[in-house]
Amino acid sequence: MTIYTCGESFEEMMTCIYEAWAGRRGHANVKLQLEPVVQPELFCEYIPVGADAEKAQKVVRAIRQKISAEAYRQVFYAAMSCFPDRLEAIYRFLVLGFACGAGVTDMFSEAPVMRVLELSRKCGNETHYFREFTRFVCVDEKVYVAHIEPKCNITAMTARHFADRMPSEYWMIIDDNRRIAAVHPKNQPFYMTGLSAEEMQRLAEARRQNDLYTELWKEFFRSIGIAQRSNEKCQRSLMPLWYRKHVTEFLP
Repeated sequence: MTIYTCGESFEEMMTCIYEAWAGRRGHANVKLQLEPVVQPELFCEYIPVGADAEKAQKVVRAIRQKISAEAYRQVFYAAMSCFPDRLEAIYRFLVLGFACGAGVTDMFSEAPVMRVLELSRKCGNETHYFREFTRFVCVDEKVYVAHIEPKCNITAMTARHFADRMPSEYWMIIDDNRRIAAVHPKNQPFYMTGLSAEEMQRLAEARRQNDLYTELWKEFFRSIGIAQRSNEKCQRSLMPLWYRKHVTEFLP
């Protein structure tokens, strides 16, 4: 068995799929796994793969042209999920997809298809939640900064939502878990960037800053509540505690 390994970025995963396919070792003799490899399997050859933009683009283009745009959307969302088997699931999905074409997304009896759809749905749901739960704080009356800690890698998808609604503002959405940020200059497209430990330390100051709108939002949240109808159990089911770490109205 040959096991191809790579990092967690989308470009690395698409490159890994390209190398596994181009190796022509037979789909049954190949597995794909995300790094780090915690417990290597016996009698397996491990081949680490780095990112290659050209090879990754070839895979993306092939998915769009030979399967469908919907299949690519499902693959992308599945790749951005947080489950360790996502790379292997995507590979098996594509083996079916290139053989069956656009109809692969409707093959609900196939385990690889159902797994990719499940991963995609979980990532899409979390993206939807963070569009609602992301809170910004104005720093120095210039830049709006938001901190999030999602399970899935949904910072870019969340940023697209705010780029459409706050096009004329400077803002940043920071994923504290992955040390990445979506940076939006005024009236320009946003871009993704990695952050060093020192930059994370400086940006953490935004958590301790309050502005007028922070207090107004907290007061609004308090004033619309009906004490007699408070139901903490129901509230936790709709908004779990781990979502609330950076949500303004729940901060002390």
